[in-house]
Amino acid sequence: MHLGENPYQDSGVLEPLQHLRSFLAVARSGSVARAAELVFKAASAVTRSVGELEEALGTPLFERRPRGMLLNAYGEAVQLRAERIESEVSLVLDELGCSRSQRNSLASLLFSGHKLHLLISMAEQRNVTAVAARLGISQAGASMALKRFETALSAPLFQRMQQGLLPTDAAARLLVHAKLIAAELRHMQSDLAAIAGSLAGHVTVGALPLGRTLIVPAGIAAAVGRHPRLRVSTVESPYEVLLAGLRSGDIDFIFGALRADRDTQGLLLEPLFEDRLGILARAGHPLAARARIPLADLLDEQWVLPRPDAPGRRLVDASFSELGLAPPQASVETGDLAILRSLLFSSDMLTAISPHQLCFELEAGKLVELPVELGQTVRQIGITTRAHAQLSPATEAVLAAIRHQVNQLPALSSQTPGDAFEA
Repeated sequence: MHLGENPYQDSGVLEPLQHLRSFLAVARSGSVARAAELVFKAASAVTRSVGELEEALGTPLFERRPRGMLLNAYGEAVQLRAERIESEVSLVLDELGCSRSQRNSLASLLFSGHKLHLLISMAEQRNVTAVAARLGISQAGASMALKRFETALSAPLFQRMQQGLLPTDAAARLLVHAKLIAAELRHMQSDLAAIAGSLAGHVTVGALPLGRTLIVPAGIAAAVGRHPRLRVSTVESPYEVLLAGLRSGDIDFIFGALRADRDTQGLLLEPLFEDRLGILARAGHPLAARARIPLADLLDEQWVLPRPDAPGRRLVDASFSELGLAPPQASVETGDLAILRSLLFSSDMLTAISPHQLCFELEAGKLVELPVELGQTVRQIGITTRAHAQLSPATEAVLAAIRHQVNQLPALSSQTPGDAFEA
């Protein structure tokens, strides 16, 4: 799955959004009449809005009593997510420096599921015609809805370029919070299912290369096998792309090498194990029969390595430099494991990679790890989440399964296990 492919945005998950302000007013005041005063609506409109919210979510949220409305367990879960959505709306209005009138107008748009869906789709498709077709509305209707956002903000959200719509800085800021709102609504469904006694919902996993071979697939299979109503998507992209998705709520967590040296503000890093580099070659490689190979003897070999800007390539270079050697020159640079496998199988090329990433080929005897002493190649592998995220029960179930898989990892050697082959 690629970022931008967000199935929950097309599934009606955003439908409850328009009713949340009425719901919060009733939840906080305990009365439809008092709530109507707070949101400047007729009591009948508030009652209808709460009823439509309960219908959309498939469960009552209040106990109706003569003296007022009392939240039940489902209502309390919805209130938690609704208040987080309210906070996201307030944060983006503050960031954009909105006046009081702008705040009211823009907040109303952000609390509309249809308008929010259109905004997110417009930023992803960057084409009014494509968005209109996707949402089943006219092109004029899509343009009018976009114009309402721009009028409320008193600023353009997109620059009309020949290649399509280019988001402005204001649109980029608005989009991050819009996606976080959508994520809260997605998690709301999982919260309610858990209260009902089953785990359901959609989880999106950002998978860096090390986890793609064994850990993430095995964890997902175990979680889905135990909870059949779970739906899981994986996103395979460079770290920077995954991180942007994590911060905007498109991704629930990232599994792979932890980047403690990067900007970790607003992130939680959970180390799970340490991994190491190994030098791998095909079975039957001329060097495979040697009992010990000095690293210097490999400088003239042909190498297939990650691209120069990849963290794994920097780790390879640092390992050679630590031993006073010039880094190897790559004959082939790639971040694709399928290409790497084929090159190793069909040539005498070498690679430097975590043995975990090619564990099946090693176990099958198709590849071998050469007896080479490297410099320091240890890296921490684990889970990255947003610091203030309220993870859904569905996400927690997938995380628990992945942690269990990590505990089952076979020892690769007596050395301390590094995820080197990062795309």
